[in-house]
Amino acid sequence: MSFDASNLDAILANAVAEGHVPGVAAVVVDRDGTLYSGAAGSVRAGGEAVSASTMFRYASCTKALASVAALQLVEQGRMSLDDEVTALLPEFAKLQVLDGFDGEQPILRPPARSPRVRELLTHTSGLTYFFTNAAMAQFHAATGAPDVLTGQKAALTDVPLARDPGQIWDYGTNTDWLGLLVEQVSGQPFDAYLDEHVLGPLGMTDVTFSPTPEQRARLMPVHARTPDGGLVETPLELAENPEYFSGGHGLYGTAEAYGRFLRAMLRGGELEGNRVLQQETVELAFSDQLQGVPMPTEGIVSTVPELTNDVPPFPFAESWGLGFHLVLEDVPGARRAGTGDWAGIFNLYYWIDRSTGVGGMILTQVLPFFDAGVVTTSMGLEAAVYAELGIA
Repeated sequence: MSFDASNLDAILANAVAEGHVPGVAAVVVDRDGTLYSGAAGSVRAGGEAVSASTMFRYASCTKALASVAALQLVEQGRMSLDDEVTALLPEFAKLQVLDGFDGEQPILRPPARSPRVRELLTHTSGLTYFFTNAAMAQFHAATGAPDVLTGQKAALTDVPLARDPGQIWDYGTNTDWLGLLVEQVSGQPFDAYLDEHVLGPLGMTDVTFSPTPEQRARLMPVHARTPDGGLVETPLELAENPEYFSGGHGLYGTAEAYGRFLRAMLRGGELEGNRVLQQETVELAFSDQLQGVPMPTEGIVSTVPELTNDVPPFPFAESWGLGFHLVLEDVPGARRAGTGDWAGIFNLYYWIDRSTGVGGMILTQVLPFFDAGVVTTSMGLEAAVYAELGIA
């Protein structure tokens, strides 16, 4: 399709000029190739300009890639969506449910049942995050249990469920466990499996759990929003030598590389002759899989404001597929019904509109998540794409 991308450059440049981001990259693709690749600003103050080679912490944009890995094993019949997680991964069986507190002492009980593989993919297993669940934040404070940002495996194995499986959608460590499940079922280390079966076939050669010194030299630092609205570089880093490779947040990569993944999903699981999922599996992944399990009416409520702002519920009908948030109705002047999307805590946002055949991503490294300026920029970029495509 023909595409005039000049106004997208202006949107990125304005985001830098207005102080929304220190630097930013974006990519827009269709089934046939890249419609737009652009960048603005600097990797760090006074440093090199953001470019196609700039590395970003993908954060929770890792989840989609880990979910594809798990779905491959479902396709191969090595596990099913309705298998009990504890039957496949015995270490999950030690997890209890946090059932309140007796003073400062957590009250734990066995779960009513084991979650299913499907519930890890849809975030309905009962797992949650410490920065989005007040009871879990209290648990970490009371017990000293490590959180997922430490890279310690105890952040998974020593932290309970927030509730019984299948009760409500609740964002959490589900995809970290999914990565452990892929490792267990495939018999390969998770990073090696992902390299061989997802990243390699898609030509995502600059994506890794373990950046080389050269890749780290291209990595944008994490910046934090200050009380006066400015941005300051922080020393925050993910664990360089984690005890497990996080399917929930652990990958680093470029905008262009993630664009290749977006294209593969638009093409029904195939790119340049390499297929990572069957068409029918992609259709399943982008279909409503909550099976009547509700999403919280209040959206995501932050318990750690340094990491994330509150995230209101999407103002259009929404649900979850297998690894992707779904929009169930057309958004005026933007994505169409059936679009899958998600984001990363450092204010990365992507969408995959299989109906229109277009997808895109905006990448920066800013905390806290759901920063108003970055969200406005992301929405503006998407609206400009659809305006160029003539979609009202």
